Amino acid sequence: MDSSVVGIERRGAVCVLTLRRPDKLNALSYAVEEALASALSSEELQTSRAVVIAGEGRAFSAGADVTEFREATPESMLAYYRATGAVYEQFAALSQPTIAAIHGWCVGGGLELSLAADFRIADESARFKLPEVAIGIIPSSGGTHRLVRLLGTARAKELVFLRERIDAAEAFRIGLVTEVVSGGAALDRAVELATGLAELPAHALSLAKEAIDAMAESSRDAGLLIERVAYAALAQTPYAKSAVDAFVSGQTSSEGGSSA
Repeated sequence: MDSSVVGIERRGAVCVLTLRRPDKLNALSYAVEEALASALSSEELQTSRAVVIAGEGRAFSAGADVTEFREATPESMLAYYRATGAVYEQFAALSQPTIAAIHGWCVGGGLELSLAADFRIADESARFKLPEVAIGIIPSSGGTHRLVRLLGTARAKELVFLRERIDAAEAFRIGLVTEVVSGGAALDRAVELATGLAELPAHALSLAKEAIDAMAESSRDAGLLIERVAYAALAQTPYAKSAVDAFVSGQTSSEGGSSA
C-alpha cells in the first residue's frame, strides 16, 4: 500500500484511513484509489471493529482528478471501473460500520466516497457539491444510486442538476449528513462514534448492516426472510445466549425482590 497517499492507523478497535494528497485537496487519483483498495484488505482494517475515513489538510476530498481522464476511451473507462474504480463498492461492502469525517470540500467523487459510508459527520466548514453534469458527465461511483436511496429521487435530482454547493447545515437539514460538529472536530467525533459502535456485538452489527442495506432492493417478504434468518443465526451465538440468560436472571431477581 502507498502510505504516502492513504494513511492507515489503529486507534484501539477503530481503523482510521486518511486521504493524503493535501496539495490537491485529496483529489482521488488512480494512485489514491489503488492505495485505498489495498488499505481495505490490510490486516489493520480487517481486524478492526469500525472504520473512519478522513482527509488530510483543508478538505475531505475535492473529487476525482479529472486530469487523468482527458484521454479516456470507453475501453479505458471500462477497465478503470473494473480495477481501481471499484473501491467505492469495496468500501460500502465492509462488514464493519463505517464513518466519513468531513471537513472543507467534499465534492464529486469525494462526496460519492462519503456516501459509501454508513454515517457522515461534518464539521461547520464542510461544503458539498456534485459538479459532474455541469462539465458534461454524471456522478459514476455509486452517487446517483446512493443519493436516491438516502434522500429520494426528487432531492437527488436537485443535488445533481441544480445545486452549486450546500453547506454543512443544509446537508444536515436534508439528511445528507448524520451530524454537524464545530470546526475541526469531525475526526474526533467520528472516532468517538466508531469506538462506541466497536463495543457492540460484531456479528449482530454486521448482519444488521447487511440486512438494512439489502432492504432497498428487497420485497417485503424477502426483507422479512432476511431478518428472520439473521435472527435465527444470531440467537445461537454464545453472546446472545449469555445475554438472554443475564436478562432473564435479572428479571427474576427483580420480581423476587419486589414481592418480598
